[in-house]
Amino acid sequence: MTTGVQTAEQLTLTDEESQLLQQGLIEWSGPARCTEEFAVAMGFDDADDLNRRGARIRTALAAKEPLEPMDWARALLATELAFASEIVGSGYEWSTTTGWSDDMTVKVLRSTQLKLIRTVTPLVGRGLGTRRPAS
Repeated sequence: MTTGVQTAEQLTLTDEESQLLQQGLIEWSGPARCTEEFAVAMGFDDADDLNRRGARIRTALAAKEPLEPMDWARALLATELAFASEIVGSGYEWSTTTGWSDDMTVKVLRSTQLKLIRTVTPLVGRGLGTRRPAS
């Protein structure tokens, strides 16, 4: 398991892969329609946190700064959902709003997933994809 903060370069992500993650996060400020529950499942505190933290993650990606494993997971899952889901994500509008064709998105997304899998998979059920404990 990979731990600690890592840059895209350390994870061998290309600029294109980093740009895809940035675009996936941007979609949540546009055509994607997030619910509180989906935001929490993606590792955010709520939909407002998705917008705030998502902007910070995008800025860090653009600046090639290191991210915590949970932020890599948030970026990847947010991108996967924004791209694929017609119900809450951009769905069919993805290529129109991003300029990324579906074919190119799938190709870049698959390579990104392979590079991040060891970093993000250990977080499933540990803050990612789960309900928050009752306070």
